[in-house]
Amino acid sequence: MRRREFVSLLGSASAVWPLAANGQQAKLLRIGIVSPGPPRAGPPFEWIEGRLRELGYLEGKNLFVDFINLGNRMDDYPKAMKDFVARKADVLLALGPELAIKAAAAATTTIPIVMLAIDYDPLALGYVQSLARPGGNVTGIFLQQIELAEKRAELLKQAFPELKAATVFWDGPSAPQWLAIQKFSPSLGLDIAGVELVQPPYDYERALAGVPADHRQFLIVANSPVFFFDRQRLSAFALDRRLPSIFAWREWVDAGGLISYGPSFAGVSRRTADYIDRIAHGAKAGDLPVEQPTKFELVVNLKTAKALGVTIAPSILARADEVIE
Repeated sequence: MRRREFVSLLGSASAVWPLAANGQQAKLLRIGIVSPGPPRAGPPFEWIEGRLRELGYLEGKNLFVDFINLGNRMDDYPKAMKDFVARKADVLLALGPELAIKAAAAATTTIPIVMLAIDYDPLALGYVQSLARPGGNVTGIFLQQIELAEKRAELLKQAFPELKAATVFWDGPSAPQWLAIQKFSPSLGLDIAGVELVQPPYDYERALAGVPADHRQFLIVANSPVFFFDRQRLSAFALDRRLPSIFAWREWVDAGGLISYGPSFAGVSRRTADYIDRIAHGAKAGDLPVEQPTKFELVVNLKTAKALGVTIAPSILARADEVIE
């Protein structure tokens, strides 16, 4: 069973933006989206645009998506957001790392910004005044990855009670998650070795080779844009090295990873389109409460467990929202 539920502060989406009314030209909604590397055809962009189509937005009719692919040039976020402002975007999407919202907020204080805050706390960092009433021109979805990172370490220990040591892959955007796991792991009786990955494409083989041998048996992967877009590589890497592993999103498990725990990435991505729709119909970003997921998916891939030759504790299988067999 898959559960997708969110704090419903916005209410249902408003009526579809009309393609035409009384013979008049449909208003063109211009959205600016920056990608740190992956193509527009894949997730999360396909989920967002799919939801927009459901709401009645058709590119070339009443929608223009201004899409900039940075090709892993993370330092180009500020330029991309300024370009959107110069091209008179109606809404900016700030997806994923803090770099996105930081660049968008620096580029404009008037154009509405819809964030999907995955790797940072927008309230603690001052991007919104409160979650219930963010103020300014920023709103969207906030995922508390630090707490989730700790929970993933706990679930890995529960899945393998005899586990004593593990490796954590982390990078710049996911550094707070690594620090949280490092602080939390002693309470689980876990000895954790962390490896920072830098300069994509990441060299996972070299990263694993740099940790003590007894830590090379289990892997925790923090959440970041590069890790997500590398999910096929990472899942294959873990399987080839016979590494039981836990990830942030079910898309890793779909790609062959062992366990994932987190909200539905498709669900939170699609929800950003509902914010865009409300803003397009006249709502002010600062008046739309920031949402936080309240339900999370535990997904287990038993096919991968069999391939690895490991047995997952029955208590974890009983709790799983979905078991892939």
